[in-house]
Amino acid sequence: MDNKTTAKEILKYVGGAENVKSAQHCATRLRIITKNQDLVDVKAIENLDKVKGSFYNSGQYQIILGTGLVDKVYEEFMPLIGQAMTAKVDDELAEPEKLTFRRAIRIFGDVFVPIIPVLVATGLFMGLRGLLTQEAVLGVFGLTPADVPVQLIQFTQILTDTAFAFLPALVAWSTFNIFGGTPILGMVLGLMLVNSILPNAYAVGSGEAEPMIFFGFIKVVGYQASVLPAFMTAVVTTKIEKWLKKTIPDSLDLILRPFLTLLSGLALGLFIIGPVFHEIEVYVLAAVEFLLTLPFGLGGLIYGSFGQLLGILGIHHILSLLEINMLAKDGWNLLNPVGTCGNVAQAGAVLAIAIKTVSNKMKQVAYPSALSAALGITEPAVFGVTLRLGKPFIMSMIGGGIGGFFASIFQLKATGLGLTGIPGTLLYLNEQLPLYILTNLIAFASAFALTWMFGYKKDEVL
Repeated sequence: MDNKTTAKEILKYVGGAENVKSAQHCATRLRIITKNQDLVDVKAIENLDKVKGSFYNSGQYQIILGTGLVDKVYEEFMPLIGQAMTAKVDDELAEPEKLTFRRAIRIFGDVFVPIIPVLVATGLFMGLRGLLTQEAVLGVFGLTPADVPVQLIQFTQILTDTAFAFLPALVAWSTFNIFGGTPILGMVLGLMLVNSILPNAYAVGSGEAEPMIFFGFIKVVGYQASVLPAFMTAVVTTKIEKWLKKTIPDSLDLILRPFLTLLSGLALGLFIIGPVFHEIEVYVLAAVEFLLTLPFGLGGLIYGSFGQLLGILGIHHILSLLEINMLAKDGWNLLNPVGTCGNVAQAGAVLAIAIKTVSNKMKQVAYPSALSAALGITEPAVFGVTLRLGKPFIMSMIGGGIGGFFASIFQLKATGLGLTGIPGTLLYLNEQLPLYILTNLIAFASAFALTWMFGYKKDEVL
């Protein structure tokens, strides 16, 4: 079945174009908002060749296709429902739908979907730079760190520092895009928040720089490498721009709307929204770091065990904010090494099922799902196998907790985000790599053994 046929079949089984409000996609899933859930034939969709599973979450029907494939099916799907390829969440925001916590988290996640590939690439650049500048690696070629040309170091710094230096610009651009503002205005507003004239907020917090003083008492800083201030400023500013668009006469729109949008957005960002949400950001980050650095590996044990539930609840996108903040602030990601244990544990649990089961259908589902989880994509394993069976999911939670415990004990830190499991090794190309591999093997083996012994009977079927 080719991608166009898959798209047509999906559309047929979700009730046709007239039953689709809007559609978009993330890294692995086609996400459809339907008018009537009763018209969706879930079983028929999940029986399609390229579909690895599906589930409802926060009002969305999410169909798991996998990385790469989801983009291609999406491109075929959108023309069928008569929407532009740029269909965004702002279409649904225009409707009088109640803004629940889970829906707000979903929208927040949608803001970060376009940004994550850039940050994944930046993490890989960081890992490769760490590898190439290691004394042991250089020693193989008869070199020392002093032999590395300054120009090469500067070149690698451009690759590793740019995305985080201008992160608020990326966040503001994506937020404007999602909430129905003019994206280029969001980009410029974000750049204003990190203008080189403004002292870095983290530098001010550490005492390395002094804030700017306005009107004799308002302390103003820049928001380089911050997320929440840019996000909230952009959300409010899009509302202002939409109001201006309705209010300003058409003859003056080109002049006044961009001018007033940027002026009001910058004023709010620097004097009100930025200071408030930067403090919130700092406290949230401190709380997460406190959890992950609890003594005796307790933080890793807790997060490694229960972190997988965030994906099921549809609020895992909030982790992107925390990981980005950690990397921007310290250059390290404490969540990744613990979180990857949960993914690898899923692979271990599903592989145990694949080997032990006597059902050919179960084997056909479980083997590819185990491989996918080992590569960091757990939706097929979770929603297609372990969560349906129940006990294997619990065993994977235990395995993830055991792995997370050792990740904390070993004090593992990633150089980026977005990669886990086997691809995640690229974020540990330094002295940590052997410990990263060992930690993942522990998580995998624990979940495999527990599932084999206690979590699955060979004649169980989905």
